[in-house]
Amino acid sequence: MIESVIIAGSGGQGVMLLGKVLAEAVMRQGQQVIWFPAYGPEVRGGTSHCMVTISDQEIGSPYITKADTLIILNNPSLERFKSRVKDKGLLILNSSLAKTSGLGKIKVLQFPFTDIAISLGNIKVANMVALGCYLGAKKTVKIKEVLEVFKSMVPAGKTDILEINQKALQEGVKLIDG
Repeated sequence: MIESVIIAGSGGQGVMLLGKVLAEAVMRQGQQVIWFPAYGPEVRGGTSHCMVTISDQEIGSPYITKADTLIILNNPSLERFKSRVKDKGLLILNSSLAKTSGLGKIKVLQFPFTDIAISLGNIKVANMVALGCYLGAKKTVKIKEVLEVFKSMVPAGKTDILEINQKALQEGVKLIDG
């Protein structure tokens, strides 16, 4: 099994954090993983992306030419990466900031991640709503592993950060599981 994921959005949307949390959770499950952040001239507001490859065997290269899944958080990223998903692949799209009527032979899941994050009281957790949606759709990583990653990353005494990220993740899962 190999699952390749490209995650893209604008700088400041938590693209790198989403990829890092996913990769760490995969590692905790004992699978092979590569997290490949793309640090370039992007700054807050510019397009940012990372690649995550998940496998039950050794991974040869961190670079993903065609992804099984795209997680796209804004329209400029959709335009830049929409050709990088495999036929019969999956596009998970933040419909608060981007929309598509379909891209041929791929499955599209469109949900308003940013609007959901705002309703939770923190726009910054739209990335975790998107991650929850991915986990609900793909089942490549156990949610409990992601929650453990959250716990290990949150500074001591900042339980409010942990709680809002857990809520965001659960809201994303509910989009798929109902």
